[in-house]
Amino acid sequence: MSLEHYNKITGRYLSYANLIGYLQNLPTDFKVSVIGHSEKNEKIYQVELGNGPIKVLMWSQMHGNESTTTKAVFDLFEKLRKETFSAFFENLNILVIPVLNPDGLKAYTRQNANQVDLNRDAQNLTQVESQILKNVYINYAPDFCFNLHDQRTIFGTKGFNKPATLSFLAPAFNEAREVNSQRLKAMQIIAGMYKELSQDLPGGIGRYDDTFNLDCIGDTLMNRGIPTILFEAGHFPDDYEREQVRQFVFKALWRGLDLINSHAYKKFTEKNYLNIPENEKQFYDLIIDNIEQESKSFQIGIQYEERLIEGEIHFTPIIAEIGLKLSRKGLRYICAKQLELSVLNGKLLKVGDELKFLNGANGLFSLNLT
Repeated sequence: MSLEHYNKITGRYLSYANLIGYLQNLPTDFKVSVIGHSEKNEKIYQVELGNGPIKVLMWSQMHGNESTTTKAVFDLFEKLRKETFSAFFENLNILVIPVLNPDGLKAYTRQNANQVDLNRDAQNLTQVESQILKNVYINYAPDFCFNLHDQRTIFGTKGFNKPATLSFLAPAFNEAREVNSQRLKAMQIIAGMYKELSQDLPGGIGRYDDTFNLDCIGDTLMNRGIPTILFEAGHFPDDYEREQVRQFVFKALWRGLDLINSHAYKKFTEKNYLNIPENEKQFYDLIIDNIEQESKSFQIGIQYEERLIEGEIHFTPIIAEIGLKLSRKGLRYICAKQLELSVLNGKLLKVGDELKFLNGANGLFSLNLT
């Protein structure tokens, strides 16, 4: 029964009922419990496994439209479910909140039901989900935290013409962004993950901006002396469902836990961490070259907007920029002149417009992904 639920954990929009069905069929080694209810009274679950002295807390889908790391968390459960023995169970105690924001998951929104960004509520604690997370980290007293998110397709890695498929951050604990022993541990673990994963993703792993904001949960936890790592699941070429990306996130989770379990992270340095290329806003999903408008030739930058329609995510093309030369590169390019494409009815285009179709030599040319 558990496998039946697991096989349905695909795509960008996840069924919360299906995730719960999987959790309820886990073996008794996985201690599954309800830790509270969301603003709309959805149950919020935690899963605890392992009997070791080192405590690792992780949570996913704090933002309801960021589902890739949730898929990877269930991949982790499935891997550990199949293990007849794992050193993780002896040395680690792992506590996972698979979905912190179930209301956001259902509505496919970043915010919770009250339109609050939970990752800006770590200090004010105005939302019940924020209060639940705080209760967990206070009572559990973790040695390490993994804060699991998705990032947009706009991000690339500095110095590389590649999307940032994964990004990591050891958050700052103060305005000066100093490095103390706890932040160093997070940096070392990230450096260890980077070393292994960069073999699969050369130039495709970034280091997230470390501007200090105590309202963010990672900064709050680091400020409290808990080594915390931000995971950001990004874009891999043509993988808008993020099924390949989930595999990279799973590998990162597994490697991160292994580094903690074995203490092997200690051989890495702050310099190793700082050598990871920075994240930059570099890309549009699509650039249309040589499109004619008012007798001039322009480029159009398209960003896909994710919309939940009848239980599925549709990627709607939205004009993000129009110009002679755009400020960003494209993940994909099409040449309007070469394909004989033109604007429907000669419409004057502007930023913010939907642009689902162009006129083509053989009829309508679709810009839609789905």
